[in-house]
Amino acid sequence: MLLGVGPDGPLRSRRVAITGLGVVSCCGIGVDAFFEGLLAPAPTGERRVADFDPTVWFGPKDVRRVDRFAQFSVAAAEMAMADAGDLQADPDRAGVVMGTGVGGFETLQEQVTVFNERGARRVSPFLVPMMMPNAGAATVSMRSGFRGPCETVVTACAAGTHALAAAARLVASGRLDVAIGGGAEAAMTEVGIAAFTNMTALSASGSSRPFDARRDGFVIAEGAAALVLEDMEHALRRNAVIHAEILGAASTADAHHITAPAPGGSGAAACMELALADAEIAPAEIGHINAHGTSTPLNDLAEAQAIEKVFGTPGPPVTSIKGVTGHALGGAGALEAVATVLSIRRALIPPTAGYEEPDPEIHLDIVHGGPRRWEPAAALSNSFGFGGHNGCLVIAPVR
Repeated sequence: MLLGVGPDGPLRSRRVAITGLGVVSCCGIGVDAFFEGLLAPAPTGERRVADFDPTVWFGPKDVRRVDRFAQFSVAAAEMAMADAGDLQADPDRAGVVMGTGVGGFETLQEQVTVFNERGARRVSPFLVPMMMPNAGAATVSMRSGFRGPCETVVTACAAGTHALAAAARLVASGRLDVAIGGGAEAAMTEVGIAAFTNMTALSASGSSRPFDARRDGFVIAEGAAALVLEDMEHALRRNAVIHAEILGAASTADAHHITAPAPGGSGAAACMELALADAEIAPAEIGHINAHGTSTPLNDLAEAQAIEKVFGTPGPPVTSIKGVTGHALGGAGALEAVATVLSIRRALIPPTAGYEEPDPEIHLDIVHGGPRRWEPAAALSNSFGFGGHNGCLVIAPVR
């Protein structure tokens, strides 16, 4: 077994097809609107999903009993399942793995206010099931009827990527035929924004400029994405449309600092190398990198140094969609995985919005100024989170 590969073995044990995509993002709801948004100029101001209507997916009573992050989870998952078509899945061989950074933060803040202003007896009995981080995955499982493993990954900004990797391994190992994987976040509360502001993580200018010399922090966002992952043979038997496949994945820890990356991006570089080893491909076979690229000074530099270590300079074309989407924390990795799949499907790499002034310490081929045509090949999607969590996925066109 390869070092760093999960307990169920390498992903190549069984091929993992991607047959469904669903997105809730500030730049578009649904894959077509999302990708169009990635090609458009970066929005100004907050990165909330302003036009999200939960009543499309929930009745009036349920809307009041499901936190916004779980509403996003369900919306993205149900769009992905609709995209996948008739899954013909045995419910006992179908599961859900979702990621989040903080779970039901909105509900928690609301109910703390109720407690302080109206007393303990007025706190909602739905507080716990609404705020718990596993509520998103659990609600998706109940709505889909999937009775296989239903799990939640909470690894900060790497959670969406780690959830997809875990879901893929459940399929590759033979435990599941179908899995919904993804991530969701809705932490744009007054307390959440104040906390990130006071730790100087947010951009003082309000601009997301990944890898740009003027970058000064991330722009917080909300959103979710889900992918239907399926055993390749299962997908072929039902004549499914296969968007791409997951060839490999990896996870490492920096073991360095609760918020800062390891010097030189050593943990990130190790994670990329292990993901390539899991996929059994060489660095030269990677045609594109969808970077974590948060627009923070330390993290962008560390990721750039890690990419340079693994791929040399300038390496494959690199983009960060966070110039448009902002940083959706635990939902970011799933959003970026969908963007990577769409880049493959449409042979077009979105630009890094906000990138104008090169950083003399970064020597990457940053896609900017407009989208770039490419010959679709294997691509790497990176996510790195507070706590030193690193996650990487190798996504490729169907061979």
